[in-house]
Amino acid sequence: MNKTIAESKAFGKESKKLQKAADAKGVDIGVAPVFLSLAALKKANKSLTVAAQNCHFEDHGAFTGEISIPMLKEIGVDWCIIGHSERRTYFAETNETCNKKMKALLSNDMTIIYCVGETLEQFEAGKTKDVIKEQICDGLKDLTSEDMKKIVIAYEPVWSIGTGKNASKEIAQDICSFIRGLLKESFGEVADDIRILYGGSVKPENVHDYLLQADVDGALVGGASLKVDSFKQLIENI
Repeated sequence: MNKTIAESKAFGKESKKLQKAADAKGVDIGVAPVFLSLAALKKANKSLTVAAQNCHFEDHGAFTGEISIPMLKEIGVDWCIIGHSERRTYFAETNETCNKKMKALLSNDMTIIYCVGETLEQFEAGKTKDVIKEQICDGLKDLTSEDMKKIVIAYEPVWSIGTGKNASKEIAQDICSFIRGLLKESFGEVADDIRILYGGSVKPENVHDYLLQADVDGALVGGASLKVDSFKQLIENI
């Protein structure tokens, strides 16, 4: 919940220099602002991928405060984050509601970033892989290998988000590799081409080490993406 519409417009205009840096590195970049800033950012920088932070699985109805997929499509948004840890923690998002949302998004030809990850309590109890397996299996239930071509997975250990406490690059690789294995069991060889991101206190100083890992294909970045200069550093440090 950052940036007003005016601040987002300013970011969008300034962010045009990011695309040149991204092209030089051969990476894809995007941002996921609040709903009110989606249209403003798309207009300010047409080369930037712009994703919604959430959506509802119904096209319309008595769901006060929610945003539907047709509303997103109307302003040209075709990416959406689902199951972010803050949605799970603060707003009772479940694997089942994530599954409903993803099916609705896929039927509308949208690309999805599906977030999974464990809490500090689960991490300390040694339950990380059990939690991740449940989130992957239940969240992606009834989806097909073809569907998975439109899905990016983001592993974000809840205990490392905004805390400054990083999961090591070894932990990131271990869990991202585990996720790829689960995807391969369910969807076959397409798993090799599914992008798996790491998110959790990613900064310009550590992004290089994370992305050197074999099964870490990118980063889902929070605070370090809010300013164009630090975003540019992230790209340059890959």
